[in-house]
Amino acid sequence: MIVKNNIDLNEARRLMDIAIDKAKDIASPSNIAIVDASGFLISHIRMDGAQLPSIEHAINKAYTSALFGKATQELKKDAEPGGELYGVNNTLNGRVIVFAGGNPLIVNEQVVGAIGISGGTSEQDRAIADYAVAQFRLNDAASQQG
Repeated sequence: MIVKNNIDLNEARRLMDIAIDKAKDIASPSNIAIVDASGFLISHIRMDGAQLPSIEHAINKAYTSALFGKATQELKKDAEPGGELYGVNNTLNGRVIVFAGGNPLIVNEQVVGAIGISGGTSEQDRAIADYAVAQFRLNDAASQQG
């Protein structure tokens, strides 16, 4: 559910469960973070066996996706030397992450939150985040029809 252009706690918890199930399916103990449209934390969980440094990575991936309105890996090329956003990952107190695992949650072309996953490989983090966002979109489409 959306409250004042942000996902609510119930939706964050639903997405958290979806992400946990996907992480278990691909054997990737992960940190999972859900933030609101402004990048403020709604929910975080560290699965058993997930890497401790990945706590901050997951939270910051979600934060980055919410603020930029795009998946974190989409910032990578522009953040490299010679890129339009070179050095962006050194801004906002080092919270900007430019590798896979952060995805925005978008409704009617508006960011309403974001998810961040960290603990596995870039491919695993991205797979979990992409799956959760796909389920979010399916649920949003169903709620708009019904």
